[in-house]
Amino acid sequence: MKRVTIYDVAKEAKVSLATVSRVINGLDIVREDTRERVQEAIHKLGYKPNAIAQGLALQKTTTLALVVPEASFNYTGQIINGLLDVAKIYKYNIVLHTTTEGIMEINEIIETIIKSRVDGVIIYNDKLLYDELQELTKYEFPIVLIGNRMSDNNVACVYVDIEKATYELVGKYLDRGSDNIAIIEDRKNPFAIKQMIDGAQRAFQERNKSGFSFIDIPNNYRSSYEFLKNYFKTEKHDVIITHRDSQALATINAAQENKLLIPDQMEVICVIDTKYNAMVRPQLSAFAIPSYDLGAVAMRIMTKMLHDEILEDKEIELSYLFTPRQSTKI
Repeated sequence: MKRVTIYDVAKEAKVSLATVSRVINGLDIVREDTRERVQEAIHKLGYKPNAIAQGLALQKTTTLALVVPEASFNYTGQIINGLLDVAKIYKYNIVLHTTTEGIMEINEIIETIIKSRVDGVIIYNDKLLYDELQELTKYEFPIVLIGNRMSDNNVACVYVDIEKATYELVGKYLDRGSDNIAIIEDRKNPFAIKQMIDGAQRAFQERNKSGFSFIDIPNNYRSSYEFLKNYFKTEKHDVIITHRDSQALATINAAQENKLLIPDQMEVICVIDTKYNAMVRPQLSAFAIPSYDLGAVAMRIMTKMLHDEILEDKEIELSYLFTPRQSTKI
């Protein structure tokens, strides 16, 4: 079936292409009888205006760029769903850009975004550096960050306070007498790991306690598991906190291979809860993060920025809930 174009509409309504464009874009300089004739032709032919072409006349594309790291798709799925559902309500199109470490750097993505004439950018990427964000802010379109707590004149964010969550969790363990606590490095999520370390160290400092450890995975190890199965031959902690479920599973497997009982001899916590945490044995204790809401709220913030609505706060914090399971005793 032949695709109906704006040329077909103009021919059917016996008007110019410019007139059809004005009607599509809602401009008031078209006579009412002409407008009705064009609208009748659009309805008769079943013409669907192209959102990009429609936006050119208004200097708006009704298109937003979403930037996510490819490695985080397991976690960002619900974020994207929430974002798309709200985008559909407000009739925005989303163009997905993925960053792959070593292949597609964030600077290349920024360059592509600038050239694509989007109305705004939503970014979930905890490797985003301040200088790279400044590169985006120069172009004066709205930016909403998911996960990063950072705001500026045209930058807003929605986030869960991972630092506070870790601070509260570590504080509970310290108050009950467990002070040999470690956080494992996660090269794929350095920003989140920094937040976790800051929260843990604050809990230790406020109680004048020592015993916090950061487990650094040497570069010559391809996986956390390969390193940890040797590490646990000589080292043991009361509590180990990881960021991702895969690292938590690597920790449990490596510990059990070294005859460490979970949770009796060592408790393991995964900060980010996923559907897999309840499927594995032992089930993983974790923080339930409202992923869908992160996407939905980010998109709603973006629509407010695009329509110059008042934003009472450019930094929106969402809540979390600790979900204890079989890998902990609390």
